[in-house]
Amino acid sequence: MLTVFGSVALDTIRTPRRILRGALGGAATYAAVAASYFVRTGLIAGVGEDFPKRYRGLLGRHVDLRGLAACAGKTFRYDGGYDSTLSVRKTFRTDLNVLEGFRPQVPDAYRGSRFVYLANNDPEQNTGLIKEFDRVRFSMCDTVDFWISTKRAAVIKMIKSVDMVVINDEEARLLTKEPNLVRCAKRMRGWGARLVVIKKGEHGSLTFFDDEIFPAPGFPLEGVVDPTGAGDSFAGAMIGRLASKNSTSASSIREAVAYGNAMGSYAVGGYGLGGLTGIRGADVSRRVRAYRRMTRF
Repeated sequence: MLTVFGSVALDTIRTPRRILRGALGGAATYAAVAASYFVRTGLIAGVGEDFPKRYRGLLGRHVDLRGLAACAGKTFRYDGGYDSTLSVRKTFRTDLNVLEGFRPQVPDAYRGSRFVYLANNDPEQNTGLIKEFDRVRFSMCDTVDFWISTKRAAVIKMIKSVDMVVINDEEARLLTKEPNLVRCAKRMRGWGARLVVIKKGEHGSLTFFDDEIFPAPGFPLEGVVDPTGAGDSFAGAMIGRLASKNSTSASSIREAVAYGNAMGSYAVGGYGLGGLTGIRGADVSRRVRAYRRMTRF
């Protein structure tokens, strides 16, 4: 089993063609749904009294919700938008709401999870939560500029407690204060992470091992409509694939990156969570086969 911990949100997303208000979002939402195509996935998150029942139902069709806590107050809300190229995002507002006082609890059914993903969330909570699992074989974390700017020391401590860091290029530079991505990864590995994956949006990713750098291109698409959640979907698919294979070998990591790229490409093809929920496992396998053909030389 895989457990995903992080944020479930109500998003306002502004794209050149469409504005979504009150859309189901959050890093843990995208990651858990993406992972669910490969392995049984449990979700730990907190939502408010305003969280729609239809969203709970949608999540429940994909993931186990015994870790989804209903809290007094309002659900975490995010408001952001993209430029005409869909490559530059601007955050207009972040309201933590119930997340400010949220104290996550690991259900007994989740404590035996061998794989754990700490999605974008308070790094202090992430570091504390990973200790509550009994038999973790492989753990992974992500973070964003909000936490890097407000709790950098806690982010570094979190990195020391996991096996892999997944982070985008801008945030890697912000966190490490290094302009070069290879040096960014070296710095993070020096803090304790065994593996580092740096996401580069439409340009794919770089994965750093002990003695290897694995560059993986993004899956080329013509119909990108909403990049929201693409990186979280990438990460969720990665660890979901690893959990399904029960392997963290170098070859399994490289294969998982390919599955992450495939799932991320589906995420950007629909508005909100629609790009992920409108597909089947066979669609993912077909896209990975196409990706293999593209990257073979």
